[in-house]
Amino acid sequence: MEYFLKCRDNVFPCEVTIDDDNGRYMIKKADSSGEVFNSSDELIEWIFSNWQSDDFYDPDQFEGMMREILRFTPVQ
Repeated sequence: MEYFLKCRDNVFPCEVTIDDDNGRYMIKKADSSGEVFNSSDELIEWIFSNWQSDDFYDPDQFEGMMREILRFTPVQ
């Protein structure tokens, strides 16, 4: 799963990649830096700790992404 979220702090979107088949779990933040995680659980925990829906132009898109991520990769 890949998501592109238009953030308020940068013209380029934030990106979230959850690729269980290849073991890739990454985030590109508003400042264009990134984070790499060992599991989808770690990535989801980081999102909960660092992002809020109002960080993005379309809060519903963020909420939809979170619902989808949690449906397919439940946090343990």
